[in-house]
Amino acid sequence: MHRRKLLLSALGAAAALGLTLTACDSGGGDQPAAVVSGGTAAKPIVALDTPMEKPDLTLTDADGKSYDLLEKTKGHPTLIYFGYTNCPDVCPTTMANIAVAVKQLPAAERSDLRVVFVTSDPERDTPAQLKKWLGGINQDFIGLTGPFKKIQQAARSVNIGIEAPVKKKNGDVVSTHGAQVLLSSPKDDKIHWMGLQEATADNYTSALPKIIKGQNP
Repeated sequence: MHRRKLLLSALGAAAALGLTLTACDSGGGDQPAAVVSGGTAAKPIVALDTPMEKPDLTLTDADGKSYDLLEKTKGHPTLIYFGYTNCPDVCPTTMANIAVAVKQLPAAERSDLRVVFVTSDPERDTPAQLKKWLGGINQDFIGLTGPFKKIQQAARSVNIGIEAPVKKKNGDVVSTHGAQVLLSSPKDDKIHWMGLQEATADNYTSALPKIIKGQNP
């Protein structure tokens, strides 16, 4: 069993958009703590009113090498997600949905696309753990880990909230993180779109071919 809390977060770039903050542990049931508005199942991938810069972030990838996010993704359509491998539902579902959509792309577009998973639980998500976990989803996806404070600061720069994992008395670990996927255009390297937790594999399958061209999905 697991518990998920939905909290209301604000995004200045899209004032009308309600965002989710997901807290996961291994006990309890799913309970929404707040109702969020905007970005419903009818429109789970939304355009931001004002594009955001990608995080200026250098971390360690799943091969143990330094990875400069801005440098490595420059000129490439990029998806960025902050989450963790021990997440019981939201993270694996989100990444699996993206993987299904990526598989439908032509080889050249798959090669051009960058999908980056940044851990919100770096103490447990070592490079080896990221490599194993992402390898079961899509071996071309990029996993990044490093100092938590650095990751948290980068997430906050794009209005994604994450909190340090907390170990409860019963041993369960609660990790709280934003559930949004950030999508950037190859035309200007800015984040123009956001995939919400409701986004399905079909939604990403429809949206990615346009996003790869820098077009609104």
